[in-house]
Amino acid sequence: MRQVTINDIAKLAGVAKSTVSRYLNGGSVGQATRDKIERVIEETNYEPNQFAQSLKSKQTKMIGVIVPRLDSYAASRTMMGIDEHLTERGYQMLVVNTAQQTEREIEQLYNLAKQKVAGIIWLGTTVTPRHLQAIQDIQIPVLLIGQEHKNVHSLIYPDFDAAYALGRQFMDWGHRDVLYVGVEEYDIAVGQARRDGFLRAFQEAGANVKTYTTTFKIEDAIPVGEQIAREASSTLIVCATDNIALGVLKGLANGGKTVPTDVSVSGFGGYDFTEVLHPSLTTVHLPYRRTGAKAADMILQLLTADVIPMKTFTTFELKLRESVDILN
Repeated sequence: MRQVTINDIAKLAGVAKSTVSRYLNGGSVGQATRDKIERVIEETNYEPNQFAQSLKSKQTKMIGVIVPRLDSYAASRTMMGIDEHLTERGYQMLVVNTAQQTEREIEQLYNLAKQKVAGIIWLGTTVTPRHLQAIQDIQIPVLLIGQEHKNVHSLIYPDFDAAYALGRQFMDWGHRDVLYVGVEEYDIAVGQARRDGFLRAFQEAGANVKTYTTTFKIEDAIPVGEQIAREASSTLIVCATDNIALGVLKGLANGGKTVPTDVSVSGFGGYDFTEVLHPSLTTVHLPYRRTGAKAADMILQLLTADVIPMKTFTTFELKLRESVDILN
């Protein structure tokens, strides 16, 4: 069945299209004309195109979401939480991917503003002066997830505290010869906060630590695992993400090493499938889906000018499983 349009309503009510448009947008319309339009709308079950209306009124019920990667487990679970909560509140999510390119992040801040989104949720990796300038220029609410800056409302994972807690657990289990596999420092949360939390725990216990650097991709961590299998004799490999841990596990297997008999391995993130691996992966669980819902709630609060803290922390949970051996 063809969708009823404003033109149809105008013809059936015997009024001009502009009059129907003015009625739908809350403008001044005489009572007799209003009655005719309302009667036709009721008889035809007409539903206004909210997107088109909002474009004309320069307001949308759209929230832009900037993500660094579409194939990221963390990003996909976070977006699920955002979408579910926004839908409940009558909003829609408009997702843009930046492929982990800073220039594209900045461009998308401006592009989303041009599309008249009501607010932006940004799953960031780094915050530069140009990001801050864009946020100032567009003059709409922006919420940053996973990173923090004093001038941007931020929803942050407790990366340092979680890494420190897991590192202390490993020290309590007797590990003193440790390899840490992380990412570049440009990512403040993963590249710096997680690393610093682990290193603090290891240093307090007097552990010997060697560090390796890779990317977020599983395939790039596989050769690191192969190199470790050839060269290292440490008891524990601590990885900055679960994806890195998966790559390291594959590389160790390629090199003939068994986990945890020959060496223990841990991850960070708490992806669902890490529980069904063999051996199941010791990791930190971060509540990505709940964080997405919290982010959606916070951006809607910002839209109504509610006062919220500039920095809000989420929670974490240690998942102590089979991939890390207890030495004492």
